[in-house]
Amino acid sequence: MRQHSLNKLEYPRAIASLMNYAVTYLGKKRIERLQPMADIEIIRRKLAETEEASRLMARGAHPPVPSLEGMETLTALLGTGYVLTEQDFGHLVQFARSCEQLQQYLAAKRSEFPSVAGYGMSMHNLKPLRESIEACVDRGRIVDTASPDLHKIRKKIRAAEEKLQKRLESLMSKLADCLQEKIVSRRDGRFVLPVKREHRKRVPGAVLDESASGQTIFVEPSELAGPQMELSELRFQESREETLVLARLTGEAEAYAQEMAVNLDAVGYCDFLFAKAKWGLAIGGVAPEVNGSRVLDLKEARHPFLATKAVPLNIRVGDGYRALLITGPNTGGKTVALKTAGLLTLMAQSGLLIPAAAGSAIAVFQAVEVDIGDGQSLESSLSTFSSHLRNVNDILAHSGPSTLVLLDELATGTDPGEGVGLSIAVLEELYRRGCIIMATTHFNEIKEYARIAEGFRNARMAFDEETLSPLYRLDMGEAGNSYAFVIAAKLGIAPTVIERAREIAERLKEGRSETTVPAAKEKSSIVPPSGNGARHSSRHSHRHANNQKNSEQNKQELAERWSVGDLVFIPHLRKPGVIYRLPDERGNLIVQVQKEKIKLNHKRIRKYIDKKHLYPGEDYDLNIVFDSVENRKKRHLMGKRHVDGLTIENPSED
Repeated sequence: MRQHSLNKLEYPRAIASLMNYAVTYLGKKRIERLQPMADIEIIRRKLAETEEASRLMARGAHPPVPSLEGMETLTALLGTGYVLTEQDFGHLVQFARSCEQLQQYLAAKRSEFPSVAGYGMSMHNLKPLRESIEACVDRGRIVDTASPDLHKIRKKIRAAEEKLQKRLESLMSKLADCLQEKIVSRRDGRFVLPVKREHRKRVPGAVLDESASGQTIFVEPSELAGPQMELSELRFQESREETLVLARLTGEAEAYAQEMAVNLDAVGYCDFLFAKAKWGLAIGGVAPEVNGSRVLDLKEARHPFLATKAVPLNIRVGDGYRALLITGPNTGGKTVALKTAGLLTLMAQSGLLIPAAAGSAIAVFQAVEVDIGDGQSLESSLSTFSSHLRNVNDILAHSGPSTLVLLDELATGTDPGEGVGLSIAVLEELYRRGCIIMATTHFNEIKEYARIAEGFRNARMAFDEETLSPLYRLDMGEAGNSYAFVIAAKLGIAPTVIERAREIAERLKEGRSETTVPAAKEKSSIVPPSGNGARHSSRHSHRHANNQKNSEQNKQELAERWSVGDLVFIPHLRKPGVIYRLPDERGNLIVQVQKEKIKLNHKRIRKYIDKKHLYPGEDYDLNIVFDSVENRKKRHLMGKRHVDGLTIENPSED
């Protein structure tokens, strides 16, 4: 899947939401790496176990997933020569104990939730390692019995400290008048007395420190130097023996490195699985049916990130038709319908439950291609249209028979006539490639095309004309409209203006829709690339024969459609013109544009206003329209008498 499509459909936001339900760093890493899958059997298995975990948690269960505090650093240090600390072993004991609890919990659920319980069965028993550590380390301190030598050394330390304490008490009593206060302090691990500066000479010994004011000096009495040296040596022996104990325990932990790695992986996956289950419950998710027949059937589907309670959507495409055109008013929910179908497809292919009703089905796609939004910050139509074209070009470069294509606002940002033509051509090409297509549009020509073309179907977002409120309900099988005239009337626009707008819209529609019908009829012969050459050759010969047979008929139909004097619009010139000569057998006619006569094919123009609405009567002299004032004067004069040398020159029609 391309990252562009994932971003447009808010897949990263789904990942972020899922992340909130994970408690371990390994569970979070699995979520970060989550991507839509394309193997249908793997997807089914992942959805089944997520649904099973969801049923377990729906009962109010809280699986004892270890927090893994300190384990990331600890496992990285194993085997490097580093000796683990008392704190490290505290984390390791907690991990081992939590693994035992998780194993016991899952074992109790084995009969009812076999898939979830299976991850507990894969974990190793770390109890021997835990008991060995607990015999040596308790609440972050190495116990006396961790080794026989350590036990002896600490016994000597306690005796030396007791002897030293008695001497300190004797000195404090003897030198009471020399002391600033009757307390014993420590400097650099050695006992000192707080002596007043003026009595320094009465207390023999080494000065180790003094107060900030300089009035108190901290003296190690000479008679304590020997006992303190002895105590320091014992403490060094104690530290060395503690290091030996920790080194031995580190070696035991390294012997369990493989078992710990397996347990860590199992705990991380359980956390990941339970996070999926918790989020699934939060959004009312179900496990959809998964098919390889490219049928997308969402029942009462809801977008998981709508702020308010969403109106459920029923969306079906891929069964009997592969392209769905969604119409309706602005803010009516068309784009949300596209995003819902796209995001729920990505979620299901990632093994996530989707917010929809039971019985919903998701097709597995190799790619989901999206053009939603203009992708740039400028508001100009050229920028918007250019952005859409870039997206469409990328979509065409990456689309094939196993692609879901989502296109929002077809024909937007450019001239309607050209935009409609380009949109229909793109739809035809995507259909030819075998894509499943969902698109939104406001244009009647595209709706009409979808109504006629084989493999296409219309749908509309429902709208309440009385309250001017969108109902956010997708009605399949019918084309909607933009309700511009209804909304205008409700907002107080004069009825005469609205009626005139309807007339103009109908005339424009008549002129444009003619090209849509031939395109749709031609589309019905387009087949995705799977047929053989013989059938294609047969169809080509048959179409050629039909073209010859219908040539005269088409010429007659064109002549009946157009009249000299009709006002037309020329999209590629963005100018109006008047028909000067009717179409020939190729459909080419002559149009006068600002006193210049141009040959154009009838497909490149649109009827704007019929001649009968422009001129006073049937016998109106159209020379007034087509001739210059000078030529009309000459014709008038030549009609009265012959004038030598008087000629009339008509401009070239090519």
